[in-house]
Amino acid sequence: MFVVVALESAGVPLPGETMLVGAAIYAGHSGNVRIDLIILAAAAGAIIGDNIGFWIGREFGVNLLMRYGGHVGVGPPQLRLGQYLFMRWGGAIVFFGRFVALLRILAAVLAGANHFDPLKFLFYNAAGGICWSLLFGLGGYVFGVAINRIAGPIGWIGLAGAVIGVVALWRYWKINEERLMKEAEAHFARPERRG
Repeated sequence: MFVVVALESAGVPLPGETMLVGAAIYAGHSGNVRIDLIILAAAAGAIIGDNIGFWIGREFGVNLLMRYGGHVGVGPPQLRLGQYLFMRWGGAIVFFGRFVALLRILAAVLAGANHFDPLKFLFYNAAGGICWSLLFGLGGYVFGVAINRIAGPIGWIGLAGAVIGVVALWRYWKINEERLMKEAEAHFARPERRG
């Protein structure tokens, strides 16, 4: 549990959440595994893995984006915008990113690459990892069989919601991209931000 969740949190696409829920359901039905140990392993894996991902992003993220970002439409203006967005909403991105599949894999690396404050990252990362492991661990433990029965329909609803959310975010981004870019440029152009 610890290793899979830690690797997923560090940026490797693995099914950490599925493993947590599966282990919690097993613990609830069999009684062979203690749920508190499952939750502890998941929380520790999430926190430690995210910190590894944060360090990777901090050490290598900007250089990789500067070198290869142009191939995917990420140049210096987008990098400044990323830093600006993490300065404004970094805590929310790190905390809530724990609950969104793709963002769970990327949030820590992006936070590091965008030079999010390490102490703030540690706080929001730990809070998100603990809340996530408690919610999904206890949910699987308490509602195990019911979760299996409704997981199919909820999964489809969740997928539809995710697609709608991605389209809405993309639309918001396109509508506000120029304004956000100008805000980021103005923020970093202030004299107190230089040198």
